[in-house]
Amino acid sequence: MPEPLIRVTAMPSDTNPYGGIFGGWLMSQMALAAGSLASRHSKGKAVVVAATDLEFPGAMEVGDELSVYAEMEREGRTSMTIRARALGRERDGEAEQEVASGLFTFVAVDADNRKRPVRDG
Repeated sequence: MPEPLIRVTAMPSDTNPYGGIFGGWLMSQMALAAGSLASRHSKGKAVVVAATDLEFPGAMEVGDELSVYAEMEREGRTSMTIRARALGRERDGEAEQEVASGLFTFVAVDADNRKRPVRDG
């Protein structure tokens, strides 16, 4: 398996009112990982314009480690769709489970925030 683009420990500040890890926090970690891939792939600034197909099949607890993996799903002239997959690992063991996944669409932009080609030429 490839190296994760993000690895972070879930903290008490990442919980929802019921004490579970907040889905919005998971989604933001996935967007950060996908954004890292988008910027490296397009060799410049890329901004998220959509998040779809979000699923949260598992749950994490405070102290669990989150690893986020991302891969290019589709590339257009100015846009990229990236699949992000988040795995949670229990703090005191090796058990892992998928806790979230989704598709993130990014658009490559120039210094003036106008669309630009993902690749030169």
